[in-house]
Amino acid sequence: MPDVKAGRALGILALTAALVTLKASSAWAGITSGDGSRETDTDVAADSSGDKVAVEAGAVVFDRSKNGFDQSAGPVASTTTWTPPACYYSPTYTPGSLKAYMERIWAQESTGYEWDASQRERYVNGHPYKDFNKENADKGYWWDRHVTPGREGDPASLTCSKSIFWVAKGQHPPADAPQAVTPKVLAELAYAEIRVPSTTVKLAPAGSTKVNLPTWAWLEAARFKPVSVTARVPLLGAYATATAEPVLLKIDPGTDDAVTYPASGECRLRADGSLGESYAKGKANETPPCGAKYLRSSGDGTYPLKATVTWKINWTGSGEAGGDLPDGTFGATQDVVVQEIQAVNR
Repeated sequence: MPDVKAGRALGILALTAALVTLKASSAWAGITSGDGSRETDTDVAADSSGDKVAVEAGAVVFDRSKNGFDQSAGPVASTTTWTPPACYYSPTYTPGSLKAYMERIWAQESTGYEWDASQRERYVNGHPYKDFNKENADKGYWWDRHVTPGREGDPASLTCSKSIFWVAKGQHPPADAPQAVTPKVLAELAYAEIRVPSTTVKLAPAGSTKVNLPTWAWLEAARFKPVSVTARVPLLGAYATATAEPVLLKIDPGTDDAVTYPASGECRLRADGSLGESYAKGKANETPPCGAKYLRSSGDGTYPLKATVTWKINWTGSGEAGGDLPDGTFGATQDVVVQEIQAVNR
């Protein structure tokens, strides 16, 4: 429950993080749909029965049709300290639906007289809104906070501390609500929805390798193509698409008794879209462009080889907005058996 739960919690907690200034003017200019045609808020009408603004109109909706669908696919982790928003603001109520919502809360008397009175002052008595802004019912919407799914217990979700606020159609969200949906915020929310394929690498020799024998490692180009997610608020005509593209495979052999190829263990994307190079007959005496050489047997156990792919992520959005987001990584570990045989023929 956006405003009540936040209001009660924020009455106890002192927020120490200062909200950054929203730079939305250029992002909101000339919002258009993905095909270039202008979208208006009349394309999706709010429900006039007193309910919330229709979910498909005011909420953030995602198109994941170009996402990764591998059974082992997973989300990327930012290579920096940045994380996608834990909460955001979007259009949520019409004047009539906000009145019904608040009056039900006040009737329960569960939030205390002082808080209820302050809310009546804010939304009913003209400080600053009068009668839930009903006189402007066709000119805007009430925006409320929403916690990003999966981030409900994250303290960062409390940074959306602003009470329900009004935004007129065509106007920018207020500067003290930096998490209000803009194309940039939508891109950040789309980032959190990106799923990329598992990074279990192909190895040669497969099954088990030998001490001092170079082991080739690679990921096939067919599975490692760019993926993308689009986030949209239909009511606003705002959208953003975040696209992730593989650029680097990092090999960690799982033991200090090994060397990697190249020495950094970082295998760059090849011209054919593959990461690393597949082994072929006749390459036994060649140094693999991507892989490892184990210097000691794994004995009765295995070594946990970890392969991590770095994905470069950028975004484009409505109003010709766009830019880069932090790179993301996704990795997987697989067991490698290393046998104590010094020389083999392949």
